[in-house]
Amino acid sequence: MTLTSGAAVGLCAGVGTALAVSGVPHFRHPRLADRLAPYLRDRSRPSQPPVHTAARGTWPVVGQLLAPVLADIARRVDRVMGGPGSVRRRLDAAGRNMAVEEFRVEQVLWGSIGFLVGLGVSLLLLAQNPHRPPLALGMLCVIAACCGAIARDVTLSREAQRRSRRMLAEFPTVAELLALAVGAGESPAAALERVVRVCRGELSVEFARALSEARTGGSLVTALENLAARNPLDIMSRFVDGMIVAMQRGTPLADVLRAQASDVREAAKRSLLDIGGRKEIGMMVPVVFLILPITLLFALFPSFVSLHLLI
Repeated sequence: MTLTSGAAVGLCAGVGTALAVSGVPHFRHPRLADRLAPYLRDRSRPSQPPVHTAARGTWPVVGQLLAPVLADIARRVDRVMGGPGSVRRRLDAAGRNMAVEEFRVEQVLWGSIGFLVGLGVSLLLLAQNPHRPPLALGMLCVIAACCGAIARDVTLSREAQRRSRRMLAEFPTVAELLALAVGAGESPAAALERVVRVCRGELSVEFARALSEARTGGSLVTALENLAARNPLDIMSRFVDGMIVAMQRGTPLADVLRAQASDVREAAKRSLLDIGGRKEIGMMVPVVFLILPITLLFALFPSFVSLHLLI
Protein backbone atom coordinates (compact mmCIF):
# COMPACT_ATOMS: atom_id res chain seq x y z
CA MET A 1 0.00 0.00 0.00
CA THR A 2 1.42 3.36 -1.01
CA LEU A 3 1.36 6.51 1.09
CA THR A 4 -1.42 8.08 -0.98
CA SER A 5 -3.73 5.08 -0.78
CA GLY A 6 -3.09 4.77 2.94
CA ALA A 7 -3.99 8.42 3.46
CA ALA A 8 -7.19 7.97 1.44
CA VAL A 9 -8.20 4.89 3.45
CA GLY A 10 -7.47 6.72 6.70
CA LEU A 11 -9.52 9.72 5.59
CA CYS A 12 -12.51 7.52 4.70
CA ALA A 13 -12.23 5.67 7.99
CA GLY A 14 -12.07 8.93 9.94
CA VAL A 15 -15.08 10.40 8.17
CA GLY A 16 -17.07 7.20 8.70
CA THR A 17 -16.20 7.11 12.39
CA ALA A 18 -17.17 10.77 12.81
CA LEU A 19 -20.52 10.16 11.09
CA ALA A 20 -21.22 7.12 13.24
CA VAL A 21 -20.34 8.92 16.47
CA SER A 22 -22.34 12.03 15.54
CA GLY A 23 -25.42 9.90 14.94
CA VAL A 24 -25.44 8.42 18.45
CA PRO A 25 -28.32 9.99 20.43
CA HIS A 26 -26.11 10.42 23.49
CA PHE A 27 -23.90 12.82 21.55
CA ARG A 28 -26.75 14.55 19.72
CA HIS A 29 -29.31 16.01 22.08
CA PRO A 30 -32.31 17.38 20.15
CA ARG A 31 -32.73 21.13 20.20
CA LEU A 32 -35.67 22.74 21.93
CA ALA A 33 -36.98 24.06 18.60
CA ASP A 34 -36.92 20.55 17.10
CA ARG A 35 -38.76 19.13 20.10
CA LEU A 36 -41.48 21.80 20.00
CA ALA A 37 -41.91 21.90 16.20
CA PRO A 38 -44.32 18.88 15.96
CA TYR A 39 -46.65 20.52 18.50
CA LEU A 40 -46.58 24.01 17.02
CA ARG A 41 -46.56 23.25 13.30
CA ASP A 42 -50.31 22.62 12.94
CA ARG A 43 -51.16 25.67 15.03
CA SER A 44 -49.03 28.13 13.10
CA ARG A 45 -50.76 30.84 11.10
CA PRO A 46 -51.37 29.95 7.47
CA SER A 47 -49.78 33.21 6.35
CA GLN A 48 -46.45 32.30 7.93
CA PRO A 49 -43.81 30.52 5.84
CA PRO A 50 -43.71 26.74 6.25
CA VAL A 51 -41.31 25.07 8.64
CA HIS A 52 -38.17 24.17 6.71
CA THR A 53 -35.98 21.20 7.39
CA ALA A 54 -32.32 21.76 6.74
CA ALA A 55 -30.57 19.79 4.04
CA ARG A 56 -33.77 18.48 2.39
CA GLY A 57 -34.30 20.96 -0.43
CA THR A 58 -31.90 20.93 -3.33
CA TRP A 59 -29.86 17.91 -2.21
CA PRO A 60 -32.46 15.35 -1.03
CA VAL A 61 -30.24 12.24 -0.94
CA VAL A 62 -27.24 13.98 0.58
CA GLY A 63 -29.53 15.78 3.00
CA GLN A 64 -31.09 12.57 4.27
CA LEU A 65 -27.75 10.83 4.69
CA LEU A 66 -25.68 13.66 6.14
CA ALA A 67 -28.35 15.92 7.65
CA PRO A 68 -26.98 16.00 11.24
CA VAL A 69 -23.39 16.69 10.22
CA LEU A 70 -24.32 19.21 7.54
CA ALA A 71 -26.67 21.05 9.91
CA ASP A 72 -23.93 21.37 12.54
CA ILE A 73 -21.40 22.58 9.98
CA ALA A 74 -23.97 24.99 8.54
CA ARG A 75 -24.57 26.53 11.99
CA ARG A 76 -20.81 26.99 12.45
CA VAL A 77 -20.50 28.56 8.99
CA ASP A 78 -23.39 30.88 9.85
CA ARG A 79 -21.59 32.04 12.99
CA VAL A 80 -18.33 32.60 11.09
CA MET A 81 -19.76 34.36 7.99
CA GLY A 82 -22.33 36.51 9.78
CA GLY A 83 -25.90 36.29 10.95
CA PRO A 84 -28.84 35.02 8.93
CA GLY A 85 -30.32 38.48 8.33
CA SER A 86 -28.30 39.32 5.23
CA VAL A 87 -28.79 35.85 3.77
CA ARG A 88 -32.54 36.00 4.42
CA ARG A 89 -32.81 39.35 2.64
CA ARG A 90 -30.87 38.12 -0.38
CA LEU A 91 -32.87 34.90 -0.55
CA ASP A 92 -36.09 36.92 -0.57
CA ALA A 93 -34.66 39.31 -3.16
CA ALA A 94 -33.63 36.38 -5.36
CA GLY A 95 -37.04 34.72 -5.01
CA ARG A 96 -35.57 31.56 -3.51
CA ASN A 97 -38.03 29.65 -1.33
CA MET A 98 -35.51 28.08 1.02
CA ALA A 99 -34.45 28.47 4.62
CA VAL A 100 -31.16 30.02 5.69
CA GLU A 101 -30.03 26.63 6.99
CA GLU A 102 -30.53 25.08 3.56
CA PHE A 103 -28.44 27.82 1.98
CA ARG A 104 -25.68 27.25 4.54
CA VAL A 105 -25.78 23.54 3.75
CA GLU A 106 -25.33 24.38 0.07
CA GLN A 107 -22.39 26.57 1.03
CA VAL A 108 -20.85 23.65 2.92
CA LEU A 109 -21.34 21.40 -0.10
CA TRP A 110 -19.76 23.96 -2.43
CA GLY A 111 -16.88 24.31 0.02
CA SER A 112 -16.51 20.52 0.10
CA ILE A 113 -16.35 20.44 -3.69
CA GLY A 114 -13.70 23.16 -3.59
CA PHE A 115 -11.77 21.19 -0.98
CA LEU A 116 -11.87 18.07 -3.17
CA VAL A 117 -10.64 20.08 -6.16
CA GLY A 118 -7.82 21.52 -4.06
CA LEU A 119 -7.00 18.04 -2.76
CA GLY A 120 -6.81 16.69 -6.30
CA VAL A 121 -4.52 19.53 -7.39
CA SER A 122 -2.37 18.99 -4.30
CA LEU A 123 -2.01 15.27 -5.04
CA LEU A 124 -1.01 16.06 -8.63
CA LEU A 125 1.60 18.54 -7.44
CA LEU A 126 2.84 16.05 -4.86
CA ALA A 127 3.12 13.35 -7.52
CA GLN A 128 5.20 15.68 -9.71
CA ASN A 129 7.48 16.73 -6.87
CA PRO A 130 7.39 14.65 -3.65
CA HIS A 131 9.51 17.25 -1.83
CA ARG A 132 6.84 19.94 -1.83
CA PRO A 133 5.99 21.26 1.65
CA PRO A 134 2.83 19.60 3.04
CA LEU A 135 1.82 22.85 4.76
CA ALA A 136 1.53 24.66 1.42
CA LEU A 137 -0.58 21.84 -0.03
CA GLY A 138 -2.85 21.90 3.02
CA MET A 139 -3.24 25.65 2.70
CA LEU A 140 -4.18 25.14 -0.95
CA CYS A 141 -7.00 22.79 0.09
CA VAL A 142 -8.25 25.23 2.73
CA ILE A 143 -8.17 28.16 0.29
CA ALA A 144 -10.06 26.10 -2.31
CA ALA A 145 -12.74 25.23 0.27
CA CYS A 146 -13.12 28.89 1.26
CA CYS A 147 -13.37 29.89 -2.40
CA GLY A 148 -16.16 27.35 -2.92
CA ALA A 149 -18.19 28.68 0.02
CA ILE A 150 -17.65 32.30 -1.06
CA ALA A 151 -18.61 31.42 -4.65
CA ARG A 152 -22.04 30.23 -3.45
CA ASP A 153 -22.52 33.50 -1.56
CA VAL A 154 -21.51 35.56 -4.60
CA THR A 155 -23.86 33.51 -6.80
CA LEU A 156 -26.78 34.32 -4.50
CA SER A 157 -25.95 38.03 -4.58
CA ARG A 158 -25.86 38.01 -8.39
CA GLU A 159 -29.18 36.17 -8.55
CA ALA A 160 -30.73 38.85 -6.34
CA GLN A 161 -29.28 41.64 -8.50
CA ARG A 162 -30.52 40.07 -11.74
CA ARG A 163 -34.00 39.60 -10.33
CA SER A 164 -34.05 43.20 -9.10
CA ARG A 165 -33.13 44.43 -12.58
CA ARG A 166 -35.92 42.36 -14.13
CA MET A 167 -38.43 43.73 -11.64
CA LEU A 168 -37.29 47.28 -12.33
CA ALA A 169 -37.76 46.72 -16.06
CA GLU A 170 -41.26 45.30 -15.51
CA PHE A 171 -42.42 47.97 -13.08
CA PRO A 172 -43.59 50.73 -15.52
CA THR A 173 -45.83 48.34 -17.47
CA VAL A 174 -47.29 46.82 -14.32
CA ALA A 175 -47.92 50.25 -12.80
CA GLU A 176 -49.72 51.40 -15.96
CA LEU A 177 -51.93 48.30 -15.90
CA LEU A 178 -52.74 48.91 -12.24
CA ALA A 179 -53.57 52.54 -13.00
CA LEU A 180 -55.91 51.49 -15.83
CA ALA A 181 -57.64 48.91 -13.63
CA VAL A 182 -58.05 51.32 -10.71
CA GLY A 183 -59.20 54.09 -13.04
CA ALA A 184 -61.87 51.74 -14.42
CA GLY A 185 -63.39 51.46 -10.95
CA GLU A 186 -61.79 48.33 -9.51
CA SER A 187 -60.50 48.13 -5.96
CA PRO A 188 -56.73 47.83 -5.33
CA ALA A 189 -57.07 44.12 -4.47
CA ALA A 190 -59.08 43.41 -7.62
CA ALA A 191 -56.59 45.41 -9.70
CA LEU A 192 -53.71 43.37 -8.27
CA GLU A 193 -55.58 40.14 -9.07
CA ARG A 194 -56.10 41.29 -12.66
CA VAL A 195 -52.41 42.15 -13.03
CA VAL A 196 -51.44 38.74 -11.64
CA ARG A 197 -53.70 37.02 -14.18
CA VAL A 198 -52.51 39.07 -17.15
CA CYS A 199 -48.80 39.62 -16.51
CA ARG A 200 -45.98 37.11 -16.42
CA GLY A 201 -42.83 38.06 -14.56
CA GLU A 202 -41.19 38.60 -11.23
CA LEU A 203 -43.51 41.40 -10.15
CA SER A 204 -46.59 39.30 -10.82
CA VAL A 205 -45.09 36.55 -8.66
CA GLU A 206 -44.54 39.01 -5.81
CA PHE A 207 -48.07 40.39 -6.14
CA ALA A 208 -49.49 36.87 -6.15
CA ARG A 209 -47.60 36.14 -2.94
CA ALA A 210 -48.93 39.33 -1.35
CA LEU A 211 -52.49 38.45 -2.35
CA SER A 212 -52.13 34.94 -0.93
CA GLU A 213 -50.95 36.44 2.36
CA ALA A 214 -53.94 38.79 2.36
CA ARG A 215 -56.35 35.90 1.70
CA THR A 216 -54.99 33.77 4.57
CA GLY A 217 -55.99 36.05 7.40
CA GLY A 218 -53.80 39.13 7.01
CA SER A 219 -54.70 42.53 5.65
CA LEU A 220 -53.70 43.80 2.23
CA VAL A 221 -51.74 46.65 3.83
CA THR A 222 -49.63 44.22 5.86
CA ALA A 223 -49.07 42.03 2.80
CA LEU A 224 -47.89 45.03 0.78
CA GLU A 225 -45.56 46.09 3.59
CA ASN A 226 -44.07 42.59 3.62
CA LEU A 227 -43.64 42.83 -0.16
CA ALA A 228 -41.69 46.07 0.22
CA ALA A 229 -39.56 44.55 3.00
CA ARG A 230 -38.65 41.55 0.84
CA ASN A 231 -37.42 43.62 -2.10
CA PRO A 232 -34.41 45.96 -1.98
CA LEU A 233 -35.73 48.33 -4.67
CA ASP A 234 -36.48 51.87 -3.52
CA ILE A 235 -39.16 52.26 -6.18
CA MET A 236 -40.99 49.27 -4.69
CA SER A 237 -41.02 50.92 -1.26
CA ARG A 238 -42.38 54.16 -2.77
CA PHE A 239 -44.96 52.19 -4.73
CA VAL A 240 -46.18 50.37 -1.62
CA ASP A 241 -46.25 53.59 0.41
CA GLY A 242 -48.29 55.32 -2.28
CA MET A 243 -50.79 52.46 -2.46
CA ILE A 244 -51.15 52.29 1.33
CA VAL A 245 -51.67 56.05 1.65
CA ALA A 246 -54.19 56.01 -1.21
CA MET A 247 -56.15 53.14 0.34
CA GLN A 248 -56.15 54.63 3.84
CA ARG A 249 -56.90 58.26 2.92
CA GLY A 250 -58.93 57.82 -0.23
CA THR A 251 -56.59 59.77 -2.52
CA PRO A 252 -56.74 59.01 -6.27
CA LEU A 253 -54.54 55.96 -6.74
CA ALA A 254 -54.45 55.97 -10.56
CA ASP A 255 -52.62 59.31 -10.73
CA VAL A 256 -50.08 58.13 -8.15
CA LEU A 257 -49.37 54.95 -10.12
CA ARG A 258 -48.96 56.83 -13.41
CA ALA A 259 -46.57 59.29 -11.76
CA GLN A 260 -44.50 56.45 -10.33
CA ALA A 261 -44.35 54.70 -13.70
CA SER A 262 -43.17 57.95 -15.29
CA ASP A 263 -40.51 58.34 -12.59
CA VAL A 264 -39.22 54.81 -13.23
CA ARG A 265 -38.99 55.47 -16.96
CA GLU A 266 -37.05 58.68 -16.35
CA ALA A 267 -34.73 56.85 -13.96
CA ALA A 268 -34.17 54.17 -16.62
CA LYS A 269 -33.29 56.85 -19.19
CA ARG A 270 -30.80 58.45 -16.80
CA SER A 271 -29.30 55.04 -16.09
CA LEU A 272 -28.89 54.40 -19.82
CA LEU A 273 -27.17 57.77 -20.24
CA ASP A 274 -24.80 56.98 -17.38
CA ILE A 275 -24.01 53.57 -18.83
CA GLY A 276 -23.41 55.16 -22.24
CA GLY A 277 -20.99 57.66 -20.70
CA ARG A 278 -19.03 54.89 -18.99
CA LYS A 279 -18.95 52.84 -22.18
CA GLU A 280 -17.65 55.85 -24.10
CA ILE A 281 -14.75 56.16 -21.67
CA GLY A 282 -14.11 52.42 -21.98
CA MET A 283 -14.03 52.70 -25.77
CA MET A 284 -11.19 55.23 -25.48
CA VAL A 285 -8.91 52.63 -23.88
CA PRO A 286 -8.05 50.69 -27.08
CA VAL A 287 -7.76 53.96 -29.01
CA VAL A 288 -5.26 55.47 -26.58
CA PHE A 289 -3.27 52.36 -25.69
CA LEU A 290 -3.39 50.40 -28.97
CA ILE A 291 -4.21 52.45 -32.06
CA LEU A 292 -2.42 55.67 -31.06
CA PRO A 293 0.95 54.00 -30.23
CA ILE A 294 0.90 52.11 -33.54
CA THR A 295 0.13 55.34 -35.41
CA LEU A 296 3.00 57.13 -33.69
CA LEU A 297 5.30 54.22 -34.46
CA PHE A 298 4.48 54.36 -38.17
CA ALA A 299 4.91 58.15 -38.16
CA LEU A 300 8.24 58.22 -36.32
CA PHE A 301 9.89 55.08 -37.67
CA PRO A 302 11.13 56.71 -40.96
CA SER A 303 12.72 59.51 -38.95
CA PHE A 304 14.53 57.03 -36.73
CA VAL A 305 15.81 55.16 -39.79
CA SER A 306 17.03 58.41 -41.39
CA LEU A 307 18.85 59.45 -38.23
CA HIS A 308 20.45 56.02 -37.99
CA LEU A 309 21.72 56.28 -41.58
CA LEU A 310 23.12 59.77 -40.98
CA ILE A 311 24.99 58.58 -37.91
